[in-house]
Amino acid sequence: MGTVAAIGTWTGVCGLALAGVDVLVAEDPDAVRRSWRALPDTVALVILTAEAAEALDAGATAPGPARPLTVVMPR
Repeated sequence: MGTVAAIGTWTGVCGLALAGVDVLVAEDPDAVRRSWRALPDTVALVILTAEAAEALDAGATAPGPARPLTVVMPR
């Protein structure tokens, strides 16, 4: 079974750590892209803040056999 990660601003994702989610704080678009590229292969699901999702290329989050599932939190 894979793990769950969240990418976004501290205020957007910090609470998810209480549920065991690996929180990757990214306060700007470049940090979001670095966090996305650094995701370990064990991550099966990525939760993105709306702002983090906007920072990523749509192709990066598209479903595929080598990519984790993604979900975008509402604003």
